[in-house]
Amino acid sequence: MPLLLAISMAAGIVIGTFFANRFSGNRLNIINSGSNRLNNLLHIIDDQYVDAVNLDSLVDTAIPQILSDLDPHSVYITAKDAQIAADDLKGSFSGVGIEFMIREDTVHIQGIIKNGPAERAGLLAGDKIVEVDGKKFVGKEVTNEEAMHRLKGPKDTKVKIGVLRYGDKKVKTFEVTRGDIPVRSVTSTYMIDEETGYIKIKNFGANTYAEMLIALAKLSQEGFSNLVIDLRENTGGYLESAVQIINEFLPSNKLIVYTQGRKSPRHEYKSNGKGSYQKIPLVILINEGSASASEIFAGAIQDNDRGTIIGRRSFGKGLVQQQLGFTDGSMIRLTIARYYTPSGRCIQKPYTPGDGKDYEGDIVSRYQHGEFFSQDSIKHTGPAYHTGIGRTVYGGGGITPDIFVPEDTTNVTSYYKQAAMNGLILQFAFAYTDNNRQKLSEFTEMNELNKYLIRQNTVEQFAVYADNHGLKRRNLMIQKSHTLLQRYINSRIIYNILDEDAWTAYLNQDDDVIKKALSVFKNNEAFPKKPDTPTAKK
Repeated sequence: MPLLLAISMAAGIVIGTFFANRFSGNRLNIINSGSNRLNNLLHIIDDQYVDAVNLDSLVDTAIPQILSDLDPHSVYITAKDAQIAADDLKGSFSGVGIEFMIREDTVHIQGIIKNGPAERAGLLAGDKIVEVDGKKFVGKEVTNEEAMHRLKGPKDTKVKIGVLRYGDKKVKTFEVTRGDIPVRSVTSTYMIDEETGYIKIKNFGANTYAEMLIALAKLSQEGFSNLVIDLRENTGGYLESAVQIINEFLPSNKLIVYTQGRKSPRHEYKSNGKGSYQKIPLVILINEGSASASEIFAGAIQDNDRGTIIGRRSFGKGLVQQQLGFTDGSMIRLTIARYYTPSGRCIQKPYTPGDGKDYEGDIVSRYQHGEFFSQDSIKHTGPAYHTGIGRTVYGGGGITPDIFVPEDTTNVTSYYKQAAMNGLILQFAFAYTDNNRQKLSEFTEMNELNKYLIRQNTVEQFAVYADNHGLKRRNLMIQKSHTLLQRYINSRIIYNILDEDAWTAYLNQDDDVIKKALSVFKNNEAFPKKPDTPTAKK
């Protein structure tokens, strides 16, 4: 009897406690003692909160905040954004194959991807999309996101696109069978002069190495003996792609980069000596928009004394992320290690966990402190390191170029900045292209097209257009910024009519960084020299 009485009392206490907590709503003891407090909290909110709650939305808000308290590059990516990011790096996506811009609540086809589904169906640059699958698609509902949603889709599916073509009053309907659309990461390859090849790499994706080999083979056929690799505004991508390309330029057993973290043992990437371009004079271009894998590239070339780095200090991202996916297609990119250049420097710039504003505003701060205009304004936060031949390099805030080229703002005026920043130049360039497409399409060479545009005085035509669209005419400012305005306007028209190669070649003609690269080759300065050893005084 005493034993049964004791058991009954214990059971009563347990049951009473459970129901007391259940109906009083006090279950925080479960959260505080559990190993998964966040999960328990969500269950309690779902079970007891006064109003209905969208838990998915709550999680989408909570996870980014948690990750932001770690570092600036540990992030949460929704399923939709994860797909967009994957398309950009994997080298292709499934769609119709057009470049478009939205003007006056209507989708205007800016360009047709060669050999793509849209070209095969008969769509042309300049067509205005007004219907998709028999439904009107104009007005306030027209956004970049909605246009991509309607036009992209699984391979081999069909979409009917209704367009208004210049000179026609009736809608023409084209049935387009969606297909794989290549996304190039090597966006431009051409010969700057008779000896110098130029390659522009936008990012490092799954196909970048293959694209790079094709670009190098093309330049080889044209007899290049010097090479410029442009990594300006290259935000990075896959580490492995960058390593594969760097390997083409280094002799055997040279350290390219190594990664290391608290739970990630040191992992080294070294050259195998099989690269086909180990001795070609090499210049790498960088700026404040060069980040991550592009900094690995520049750091490996610099620390191994393999080439000359020209431009402005790079972004400063030295953290390595691992992608971890959820079942709904969303993912997190979690920082698991730091990467180090061959000399041992980590180029990650300083950050305060949870304070993203200072980190994101670093580039603006550099500009305000004069770093874009004077090399002496560069502030290194890391210690000094040394390359293979003893040159001094610094960590703790990006790759500092061997040769600094300041940004030229001599002819920048408030008129030019307004015209560029509010999108008026882009709008004018497209309108001009659209209204003159028949004549402009007669040109197949960049230089001839540019000469024609100069004769048309596109700057004056833009000034009239801008004045009619809210940007008051300022004759003295227009005169001062005439060269900049002409460069920007004509470059966009050239891009609309020809391609990205022609656009890049046009912009590079008067680029001070390109001019400095050519000077380096001319003076045989592409291979860095060992610094002079100070003579000891007796």
